Amino acid sequence: MKAPDDAEFTEFAATTIRRLRRTAYLMCGDWHRAEDAAQDALVKVYRRWHRIDRTQGLNGYAHQCLVTAVFDQSRKPWRRERLVDSDEQTHPDPVSAVDDRMLVVQALGALPPSQRACVVLRHYADLSLEQTADILGIGVGGVKSQTSRGLTRLRELLDQTERSAS
Repeated sequence: MKAPDDAEFTEFAATTIRRLRRTAYLMCGDWHRAEDAAQDALVKVYRRWHRIDRTQGLNGYAHQCLVTAVFDQSRKPWRRERLVDSDEQTHPDPVSAVDDRMLVVQALGALPPSQRACVVLRHYADLSLEQTADILGIGVGGVKSQTSRGLTRLRELLDQTERSAS
């Protein structure tokens, strides 16, 4: 890679890594796996840097690589780990906002991977239906239905949690 391209990629990676890591975390529920997935995604972007359309396709391609990395990780047998229940945490945070976020992350972890990916990409990464469909390799209708089912299931899970806490 040429020096200007290398500098441009370094700037892109520095500005994007945190967002990719947070998106991956919402998809897998583990910060270590999220870090690995974000790094894997950036490696794939780096390899294709000179062929990517930087005006339109850069963020979409990075998210596509991220989703692929998260899905690939979950297929590996040694990576099939469950999320830690909030009762099992060694250092629970007393701040209710953190508790609420953990409940949402745990509920996201209970969704099937395709629903989780659609919900996270649409509502956290704020991608359009078309961008999400391109990233996941499914149709816009599939994104709509998977997102709808995922949100319905999230509401059910969060309502159950709220009722059990009362």
